[in-house]
Amino acid sequence: MKIARFLIDNTLNNLTIEFSADVAIENIQLSFEYLRISSPANSTKKSKTSQVTTHKKDVLLTNIESVAKHGYRFIFDDEHSAIYSEAYVQTLALEYKIRWQNYLNELETSGHSRETMINFKQL
Repeated sequence: MKIARFLIDNTLNNLTIEFSADVAIENIQLSFEYLRISSPANSTKKSKTSQVTTHKKDVLLTNIESVAKHGYRFIFDDEHSAIYSEAYVQTLALEYKIRWQNYLNELETSGHSRETMINFKQL
């Protein structure tokens, strides 16, 4: 698999991933929320704590940096960043429907929400 380019769309809050022509996978749009809750860093943390990532409906992907042969660092506006390998990006694209439905089921079971929480700061 080879990623040809990424297109960040802050209007629709999604990332278009364009694959090279020699790959048997079509270009795909994934929401920032899906990418954030599917973070490789979340997978490690989740296995230790059994918690679902919540309140990320309005998260924004602010930047993508190439990390040599390791993949791409996705940087989100909630100060989270993680390195996504090309193979993992392909997995997220191919398994989108199943993974997204599993996430929604986990949220419902846990009683949590996708909606953004309001943070209050005391002055």
